Formats: sequence, structure tokens, C-alpha cells
Amino acid sequence: MPPTGLPPLSKGAHATHCKRCLSGLPSSQIDIDPAKMALSFYCLGFLDLSGELVAKSKDWEREQWKEWIWSQQTRGPYGTGFRPSSYMTAAKYAEYSDHDTPQIIMTYTALLSLSILRDNFSHLDRKGILKFLKSCQNSDGSFSSEPLGGDSDLRTTFCAFSISSMLDDWSGMDVSNALQFISSCRTYEGGYGQSPSGEALGGTTYCALASLQLAEQLESLSTQDRHKTVRWLVQNQATNGGFRGRTNKDADACYCFWCGASLHVLGAGNLIDETAMSSFIASCQFRYGGIAKTPGEHPDPYHTYLSLAAVALLPPNPLGGASWALCPLDPLLNSTHQTSSWARAHIPAPKVDGDHALGDADT
Repeated sequence: MPPTGLPPLSKGAHATHCKRCLSGLPSSQIDIDPAKMALSFYCLGFLDLSGELVAKSKDWEREQWKEWIWSQQTRGPYGTGFRPSSYMTAAKYAEYSDHDTPQIIMTYTALLSLSILRDNFSHLDRKGILKFLKSCQNSDGSFSSEPLGGDSDLRTTFCAFSISSMLDDWSGMDVSNALQFISSCRTYEGGYGQSPSGEALGGTTYCALASLQLAEQLESLSTQDRHKTVRWLVQNQATNGGFRGRTNKDADACYCFWCGASLHVLGAGNLIDETAMSSFIASCQFRYGGIAKTPGEHPDPYHTYLSLAAVALLPPNPLGGASWALCPLDPLLNSTHQTSSWARAHIPAPKVDGDHALGDADT
């Protein structure tokens, strides 16, 4: 056992769990099958993060996964995006109706999943995605999950910022209005709620801070506001080493990423007890693979990926042991640095004179 007392990280078993979930879900998780695109990202994301993607899959499987993702790209009157899954939908590439529109979170996860699989994005309808983003933005600056409604909060707004950043084209949104919406979600505690007047949450605080950094607007936060946010986030690390998502709640493995990455974005990652955090995550490992939200619960790809994303960003080095070594993480796009670099190199359209830049995308 490593000197820190950390048990080994069962990367191989966790990779097998995620690979298995790409093929079919256990009965405890079938309720998330209609959101298969996001589930696929968490599975592929872990395989990428652990360096197990090539070892745990064959060439034909990776090609098959890419083909399935592309089959969810759909076009229509509100632009182009990706659907959550093929559940109750028409043939691939069919034009959608008002009852089968693409979804903004699934579009974000589809782009990252294709980057993990090193696709060349020759099928990507970039102009259509920009039109889709415009169709999703509301008058208050927020983004709905779908053009005709759905969830509208900081999660979907973060996805719009991430998609724009990956495209290297911000003409699909009113950036100034979106930044005002983010500011309106800030709470007295220093965190950010899902929407104005909402309770501060670790996940939406990450979404706010990452969006600001993607838009190169993090410096707009005053020193006092930064300190208040850092204080709230640090206080969310519980005595068992995990992070809670809300004040006075129990720790949950996924918040190790949401809160840990938020502190990293603010340049305060050194305030985290990384070894205690990794110890909590280790206690959430399921003996047959996968990581659960808390010790003793059923594992799932969501908590498996986000837990290990936190470890990749805030490793328990130098005493964590070789099993805890993971690929470095880009905290803004929430992917490995290699995948993030691939996305930024292959998703944008070739630059020509007159392309929109961030500064003139507000019109």
C-alpha cells in the first residue's frame, strides 16, 4: 500500500465497467438510456482519462461508436445539433420535427466524444450548429436545452460557451447578454445557483467560472468576489475528504470535480487536501468496477468519470502510487489535454478574413 494509506485505484476494473455500459446498462441505470449521448461521453471520457481506450476496445468498435454518434446529428429549421439517442427517432440524418429537436448538452458531449475517438469532423455542420445556438438563447442571456424550451440554466449556458470555444466562433450567441445572466446567478455565499435566486451549487459554480474563463472574462470578478467564492468552495470539502455540492449536505464523489475544478480555475487548487479527496474517492470504488456517489451505493459512469477527472486535475502525488496516475485534464472543456487539443485543432472551420471574433459577437 502506498505511504499515504491510499488503496490502489482499480483503473482496469473501472474501465471494464465503462466499456460494459457502452454496450448495455444494468437494471439500476436503465432510466438514463434516453440520454445515451451523455452516458457515452462519461464512458469514453474515462477510457481516455485512464489511457485504456485502445487497450479496452478494437478499431471496429471505435469506428462503430463514431458512426452511432454521427447518426444523432440532425438538421432542421432551428439549426443543427445532436440528439440524446436514437430512442423513438427517425432514420439518421433525417430532419427533425418540433417534437424531436437536438439538445445542447448532448451536442457538447457529442463533440467531445468524437474528439476522444479522434474523428476528423468532416461531417460537422458548423453553420448549422451556430444557428442552433442562436435558437437556444433566451432574452435573459441564458440558453435552453432545446430551441423550443426545456431546461434553462447555467449548465446549458456552459455548454453553449464550450461549443462556441471549440468552434472558435462566438457568432452563435450574444456573449454580453450571456455574461449578464451568469452574473445574475451569483449568490450571497459566493457560489452560483442554476438560475437567479437559486441556491449555490458546486456544479453550477463550475459552469459559471469555466464559462467566464472560456470567454476570457474571469478577470471581471473582483478580488473580494474571488475570495468569497474560494472560501465557499473550500468549506465544501467535508471531513471525510469528499466535497459536498451544497452547504450542509453530505459529500458526493462527483463534487470532487465540480468544486475541485472550480478552485483550480480560480488558481486556488493548492487549498484542497488532495490525498483526503482521493481517499474518499477510493472508498466509493465498487469491488467489481465503477465508482459510486458515496460508499456502498451502486456505481455509474457519471460518478466514475467525474471522480477520476478530479484526481487527474488534483492528483495525490507524489505519494499516491502508480495506480493513481491519470492523463492530464483540461478543466475548462472537461477532457484530457490531448482530446482538448484535438477538438480545438479539428472542430473549427478554416479561418478566412472577416470571421467573427469574441469581441464583435454581441450584435
